[in-house]
Amino acid sequence: MIMPLGPDFTTELHIPAALLGLLGSAYAVSASVAGLAGAWVLDRYDRKTALLWALLGLVLGTAAGGFAIGFKSMMAARLLAGLFGGPATSLAVSALTDLVPLERRGRAFGAVMGAFSVASVLGVPMGLWLARHGGLRTPFFVVAGMGLVVMAMAAAVLPPLRTHLERRESPRSLTEILHRPVVQLALLTIALGNMATFAIVPNIAPYLIRNCGMPRQSLEYMYAIGGACSFVSMRLVGWLIDRYGAARVMVLASVVLALDLGLTFLPGRALLPVVVLFVAFMVSSSSRNVCVTTTCSRVAAPAERARYQSIQSAVQHMAAAVGAGLGPVFLRELADGRIDGMTGLTALSIVLTLTLPSLLFKLNSLGELN
Repeated sequence: MIMPLGPDFTTELHIPAALLGLLGSAYAVSASVAGLAGAWVLDRYDRKTALLWALLGLVLGTAAGGFAIGFKSMMAARLLAGLFGGPATSLAVSALTDLVPLERRGRAFGAVMGAFSVASVLGVPMGLWLARHGGLRTPFFVVAGMGLVVMAMAAAVLPPLRTHLERRESPRSLTEILHRPVVQLALLTIALGNMATFAIVPNIAPYLIRNCGMPRQSLEYMYAIGGACSFVSMRLVGWLIDRYGAARVMVLASVVLALDLGLTFLPGRALLPVVVLFVAFMVSSSSRNVCVTTTCSRVAAPAERARYQSIQSAVQHMAAAVGAGLGPVFLRELADGRIDGMTGLTALSIVLTLTLPSLLFKLNSLGELN
């Protein structure tokens, strides 16, 4: 919701375009800190109970964004949301990994991560439409209200998630978990993937509007089309992962994503129709995420899964913060409003993207996945 609304922040809250990436960084840094804290405690509690508390905090942080009056107050709201959003993600992934057998896990992660596409198909266009017709603050309050509905549904539908508390084996300490080579490699893979993504994502909407001449009102339709296509593709990608392995699927996704980034950003203008390039970005980047998440979710034993996921969440969000923070380093606004510097930023993202398949092959070769 935050990144597509970037152009509105610049006009209504008077936030400079070069600082938009820092709003994404605020959430990521906060979620990273919360992940580090959660690594010590989350495996001690019923995952359902912990998830409900995390969702409540996320709702409050989201609603706070609706009261922001400038850069500092919006930054504070995003920090609060990230403080609870990080653990919520860790607990959700841990629960999924606990409940779904390995042979169906690719399809399960493809289906669950399709929620990001649903957010693009429905949430992002709805947020943009609400901001255009009801003001910038409306999307924050509506999403917070929907979060309360999700909390009620989770409380009513989810069973108690205490299996990890009933296992007799003694779990590794946090230090022992971090010293495992397979964990270190998985965290490196997560970090590079998120840096590559968030170096680009915060700057897509301003770039398409200012450099490619796309009308602001077209953003919601672009996200709807891209989200719908990636929702369908992630179901297929999950099936392909279960059949052929995540590393092989990752090769195809990374090559397509690298080509798409090159055609969209390297020349400083889009070389193909914007809608084609945007859909390709959504599909290939979401496919890459399913491959990475499916593989890296397997490195921890059940009794230590939430702690590992918290560490992974911390690394993931910190890497996202670093990636988003690269925008002000590389980019500057020209006198005519266009964004300069995307060539260097994109080249870095492409290099990181093309290293990921080899890391997944290496993870599989270590033979320590659960």
